[in-house]
Amino acid sequence: MSCLVEFAMFPTDKGESVSEYVSRIIKMFEKSEVNYQLTPMGTIFEVDTIEKATDIINKAYKELENDCNRVYATIKMDIRKNKNNRMKQKIESVMQKIKE
Repeated sequence: MSCLVEFAMFPTDKGESVSEYVSRIIKMFEKSEVNYQLTPMGTIFEVDTIEKATDIINKAYKELENDCNRVYATIKMDIRKNKNNRMKQKIESVMQKIKE
């Protein structure tokens, strides 16, 4: 199974620039073995169960909860059985069709 997740999480009580807080979440990914991709509007990652996906979201929140009184999050999930490595495959599929 592939659980492909796109999410953004950041505090809303820390001013206009929140990259300091987002970087904590990215450091969490770098310490893990989870395949992820940072984008200008969020982070994409892929795991093999929905339980692992929600655990990562919870860990991301824990990176912020101690000194952030209000945290905003958006989460999108695409869950598909009998597939994996879709972060790469989905992009390759579109790029191939562009060339056709």
